[in-house]
Amino acid sequence: MTRGATYDRVQSALLDNSRRAGGPNEPEDAGGRDTTANDRRNDVIRLDPIWSDRALSVLRIITALLFLQHGLAKHFGFPHVASFDKLQVFSLLGLAGAIELVGSVLLLVGLFTRPVAFIMSGEMAVAYFMSHAPRGFFPILNGGELAVLFCFVFLFFAIAGGGAWSLDRYIGKTPDSLTRRPA
Repeated sequence: MTRGATYDRVQSALLDNSRRAGGPNEPEDAGGRDTTANDRRNDVIRLDPIWSDRALSVLRIITALLFLQHGLAKHFGFPHVASFDKLQVFSLLGLAGAIELVGSVLLLVGLFTRPVAFIMSGEMAVAYFMSHAPRGFFPILNGGELAVLFCFVFLFFAIAGGGAWSLDRYIGKTPDSLTRRPA
């Protein structure tokens, strides 16, 4: 055995012992490179599928609760919006309110998330182009920011699904929507 090979074996054994003992060389690998950043990155990668799927569920629930207010205001007068006082149930606004009520409740519990979200996305696109776009091109000027935002958030749910905390996932209607697959 050569002197260099013996030296490398001794250095490797010392490095291994210092790691086990929590010595000063712990954040370095055998080549002397800092591995702390890689360990943190690997921890984030391991948590990412779990937390991103849960965050998707939180976004779905909050969005459904916010959207539910529109249907409740149209059909039940709560919260009160003066422009919905004389709403006729069999009108375009009445139909929109029904979609908002039923769709929001289904989205809230995560049942039939993808088709419901797709329908609600379409409703928001129609609402934007019928009500807001004629008032001007820019959503900030025509009051259509919320309609555009709801439209694209619902479109996202139509693609991504309901997340970890949905009835779709519980009863097995959808696969894990954001599970990472190795490349």
